[in-house]
Amino acid sequence: MAYIMDTNEEERTKGITVEVGRAHFETENTRFTILDAPGHKNYVPNMISGASQADVGVLVISARKGEFETGYEKGGQTREHVQLAKTLGVSKLVVVVNKMDDPTVGWSKERYDEIESKMVPFLKTSGYNVKKDVQFLPISGLMGFNIKSRLDKKVCGWWSGSCLFEILDSIEIPLRDSEGPLRMPIIDKYKDMGTVAMGKIECGSIHEGDNLLVMPNNASVKVLGIQCDENRTTRAGPGENVRVKLSGTEEDDIFAGFVLSSFANPISCVYEFNAQLQILELLDNVIFTVGYKAVLHIHAIVEECEIVELIEESDLKKKKKELDPKKKKPKKKPLFVKNNAVVVCRIQVNNLICIEKFSDFPQLGRFTLRTEGKTIAIGKVVALPPPKSSSFA
Repeated sequence: MAYIMDTNEEERTKGITVEVGRAHFETENTRFTILDAPGHKNYVPNMISGASQADVGVLVISARKGEFETGYEKGGQTREHVQLAKTLGVSKLVVVVNKMDDPTVGWSKERYDEIESKMVPFLKTSGYNVKKDVQFLPISGLMGFNIKSRLDKKVCGWWSGSCLFEILDSIEIPLRDSEGPLRMPIIDKYKDMGTVAMGKIECGSIHEGDNLLVMPNNASVKVLGIQCDENRTTRAGPGENVRVKLSGTEEDDIFAGFVLSSFANPISCVYEFNAQLQILELLDNVIFTVGYKAVLHIHAIVEECEIVELIEESDLKKKKKELDPKKKKPKKKPLFVKNNAVVVCRIQVNNLICIEKFSDFPQLGRFTLRTEGKTIAIGKVVALPPPKSSSFA
């Protein structure tokens, strides 16, 4: 299955996923787009691009001895991917314990229970409501067991739960606003008898013939055609992964991270913004202070950024204990913050970027900061500068 999804020669030769693979399948009730994101730590930026478009995460874990432990231990990719998925808005998670048919596992209930018991506390600390938003199940990807149809009792006597497709079919996706202003972050573009932009509609709808804006370069475009899962359509709504053929702009003028938006209510374009950050783990001997530089990942944007002001540090433990708000002392601006701190800060980028406040459009207002191949912070946009100004009131 991996060989089918990994389409370029480098991936097939190395046996690892590099790019985000795309495929479609349908069950009786739902049409799905699979975004096969890489698991290797060198390709986490590509994983972020895939996860930022997803409604549901399917976290594949190996049951084979040693393989689960490698991914789960400190610095392992299972940990980083869970944290990133949560940050990127993937609120529903299906944890599939794969390779249950491996000779070292042999559909062992003890091994399955061990993996689940270790994952549950970590998922909770990552912000998942395990009872409500996470489901576990055993599978064999190689043999196709427990994917499309339920496990045969002869194969695994102790599992009586659903198969993967049943679980995916039953997950309730949060409703999006089809009547709101259009927001479609562009993840890729190509030329095909015109300019085609690819992306997922986060809010609003696109109709053939619509006049829209490509931001931040403020280009007026007209929608000539819409493709959804390879099929031509005249309209597409929120949650759909689409290809939109546009007139009025050249392929060379569109970049990943640009946003297709409505004329009446275009997306905000800024050089700086205020954010609430949670520091996860800084590199050794590094201080998080004014002047700190990192790479910002927000929807399809990848931009170098700099912390230009630390505004306020939140002490979550003290906040819970504090009963009388009148006794609050005015907070001093911190000079620096440490691991696990929550801080409001101002972030600056070199190029104009399209973002929104998290409270208005969560998918366009949550982000990660990475440096030297490691995710060091997760955050959300809390304030934008007023229009036509690069500073805050």
